[in-house]
Amino acid sequence: MGYQVLARKWRPKIFREMIGQEHVLKTLINALDHDRLHHAYLFTGTRGVGKTTIARILSKCLNCETGVSSEPCGQCGTCKEVDEGRFIDLIEVDAASRTKVEDTRELLDNVQYAPTRGRYKVYLIDEVHMLSTHSFNALLKTLEEPPPHVKFLLATTDPQKLPATILSRCLQFSLKNMPPQHLVEHLTNVLSKEMVEFEEAALWELGRAADGSVRDAMSLTDQAIAFGNGRITTADVRTMLGTIDRTYVLQLIEAIAVGDVQKTLDVVEEASNYSPDYLGILSELVATLHRVAIGQALPQAIDNSLGDGESITRLAKTMTAEDLQLYYQIALIGRKDLPLNPDARAGLEMVLLRMLLFKPAGVEPAPGSGGAGPGAGTQSRLQKMGHGSSPANNMNSVNSSSQVNSSNQANRAEQVNNTGQVNNVNPVNSESVQQPSTQSAATQVSATVDNAPVPGSGREKMLAARALLSAPAKRSSSNVAAASANVVLAPESVAPAPASAAIQPAPAVNQTVQQSSVLAEAPVMEHPMAEMNQVVESQQSNKVVELVKPKESVGEDYQVDDEWFQLVTKFGITGNLLNMARNCSMESHIDNHFVLALDHHYEALLNNDRIQRLQNAMSTYYKAAVTLKIDIAMPSNKTPDEWAEDIRQKKLVRATAILHADPVVVSLKQRFNAVIDPESIKPKL
Repeated sequence: MGYQVLARKWRPKIFREMIGQEHVLKTLINALDHDRLHHAYLFTGTRGVGKTTIARILSKCLNCETGVSSEPCGQCGTCKEVDEGRFIDLIEVDAASRTKVEDTRELLDNVQYAPTRGRYKVYLIDEVHMLSTHSFNALLKTLEEPPPHVKFLLATTDPQKLPATILSRCLQFSLKNMPPQHLVEHLTNVLSKEMVEFEEAALWELGRAADGSVRDAMSLTDQAIAFGNGRITTADVRTMLGTIDRTYVLQLIEAIAVGDVQKTLDVVEEASNYSPDYLGILSELVATLHRVAIGQALPQAIDNSLGDGESITRLAKTMTAEDLQLYYQIALIGRKDLPLNPDARAGLEMVLLRMLLFKPAGVEPAPGSGGAGPGAGTQSRLQKMGHGSSPANNMNSVNSSSQVNSSNQANRAEQVNNTGQVNNVNPVNSESVQQPSTQSAATQVSATVDNAPVPGSGREKMLAARALLSAPAKRSSSNVAAASANVVLAPESVAPAPASAAIQPAPAVNQTVQQSSVLAEAPVMEHPMAEMNQVVESQQSNKVVELVKPKESVGEDYQVDDEWFQLVTKFGITGNLLNMARNCSMESHIDNHFVLALDHHYEALLNNDRIQRLQNAMSTYYKAAVTLKIDIAMPSNKTPDEWAEDIRQKKLVRATAILHADPVVVSLKQRFNAVIDPESIKPKL
């Protein structure tokens, strides 16, 4: 007999030999042992996870000569014939090659006949999703009520293509992909019995390359044995798969962490000598960064199965969490864009250069990278812009007696004392704000300028917005100016000045800010509702409408003086009956006789049954007999639905005006060129 490939030779013959899929096996074993068998089973999952294998074992369990059980003997004639693929009562059908309805009808013509040798006639239909619509329809009735001696076993890799009528007639089992650890354990067991020398790291390479498929793992192992002339080594497997040594990936991450461009390109050059799969390098880079992130969050969870636990631990201590997350995101996006690049190596180098050249603003540099601590990067950039003194030196000169007013105890300011420590100060009333001296005010503004963020980055905009949102809702101009001395503002409000530029003293903080031209006072509205008369653009009708004042008739209640509008909500009707009533207008109401008009656009809602039901509901409400007539005509008054739409539009206009007049929103729009999405404004109805 010729050589038999590992995937067929080591195919499981009983449930106990299966690896993984416990959630499926437990159900089948219990059903077999307790005689609770269904007539149709559907096994779904990706290629090579055991769908057909489980179906064959189940067929063997059903027809074993020793009886129906979860443990077939494997020695009787039936078991041997099933293993060899020649059992007459196991009809295996490849749906991909027999998609026509004629094939299905021919198959079902023999369903009524009893099995030839076995206890059950088992139909195993593989890739069942390939059947045509007519084939599914022909199968429905038989699949729902087959003869007692027939069992259907269906397998597919794409259950979404199956009709719901098929799914509802089967017990569905979803098989999972195998993790690399399970595959490595299985390959270790197989190769030990095959007496093939191997390296554990090579098996991990094969396990990851199999991508969850047991059959792919066995096929790759066969290929690796042939490639290595009877031995499986890590170097041979990497050469065969087109992957590179993991040390190259670790070297790339180390070079990126310290910002060494030359070393990064040298590592890529060295790795290119092996003609690697550059997309695979990026995938390996993503996986390694994930392990480093796990090491930062939980050091004891680092997996050392690949023998690089020490390197992962070192990288976790070297890199900052911000940089790590940025590198991970860049690598993920790079994997998506790499196939679009005409040169895969150039695409990889561009991804690595992005990691080297783009840094989060204001992030503490990595240990050992030459940074002095938090804010070192900002300090160096400020020095290039002309600020000779560092933020730390300027902060030491801030007067400890300066305080910031706050109307809410939760919104605390921070006071910097002469030692550079940051302390919380209790909020004080805006009327009792202590006016700093001329010298302290000037020094305070100077410290704010030197500590200002670098214009253009997203982090300082976020800080400015956070400071703005934490302020009280109503502020006067003087209060905002007083608070501006210690709050870091948006980059647009900071004008860089030479470190030697002196700031003229002033008796108050507000005057100091205005004279120094350093801080731009945020526009603040004393009374937000005072701007309710402004003209805004209505997104619903693309017309310009004039907003009414808050104290006019369109207030919080939005009263509607229409009798039918008030009555519709009191009849206790729902569904299409309510929809019909809401699109009618009351033309006349004399005693208990009502005449309604229904627009011809809603004529489909009108029928005698609904007229009678509405008349009965009205009679119940009035506790008297009511006569009702509904004409198809143009309503002379607004219908309840039209009144409701008017109210909604007015509330939308009011909500839009309040939002545009809010001082925080005004400041955000002016400072950061923010734009309000009109579709996001939803009035409370």
